[in-house]
Amino acid sequence: MCEDHRHYLSRRRLLADGAAATFMGGLALPAAAQQKQPAAAPNAISPDDALKRIMDGNRRYVANATRSKDFSAGRAARAAAQYPIAAVLSCADSRVVPELIFDQGPGDLFIIRGAGNFVDNDGLASLEYGVKFLGTPLIMVLGHSGCGAVTEAVKVVEEKLALPGHLAGLVDAIKPAVLMAKKAKAKNLIDEAIADNVRYNVRKLQKAKPIINGFVRSGKVKVIGGVYDIATDKVTLL
Repeated sequence: MCEDHRHYLSRRRLLADGAAATFMGGLALPAAAQQKQPAAAPNAISPDDALKRIMDGNRRYVANATRSKDFSAGRAARAAAQYPIAAVLSCADSRVVPELIFDQGPGDLFIIRGAGNFVDNDGLASLEYGVKFLGTPLIMVLGHSGCGAVTEAVKVVEEKLALPGHLAGLVDAIKPAVLMAKKAKAKNLIDEAIADNVRYNVRKLQKAKPIINGFVRSGKVKVIGGVYDIATDKVTLL
């Protein structure tokens, strides 16, 4: 019986070791990818350095002097890991393309998009992932000129417009910015509401507990806002 017990334990140990090896093998990177792992994460930079890099990129884009990119370069490294230097909470507007606006390549920006560029629970979770697990040092809330979502929110407030489907919920998220712009007696209510919507969501993210607020307080992450002018391609920081 002892002999059988020892045999059973040995067999169980072999199976356990085999399962562990299979699991680790599934997580292991190909040899080529392992060799290309950087000693320090490429996005292990300060929030201010990250901001400078994307704003320098925007200046190149405005000047039509964007860098020539070989998109085949770095494919193996990108398949192994990602190191975005900034997360961008952007509007879903088809004319707003953060990678182009900031002259960045694949893997450089972690982008969350939705009409009206406001923070909801899903977007917040994505940004928390970017900060906590990808090491992203910068979050930008990016509004844009002529935003349709903000324009509709202004109409709802000003004209009591009723919207179909789930659009009412979207507008409810933008209403605080419209009310802020109205209170300030802005000359151009839509433009001011676009800017106030960015500012409102920047503050919301800065206070977002438990993850983002902690990184902001430690100085490891900065949350900023900007407005992209579709006519000029320029991003103005707020």
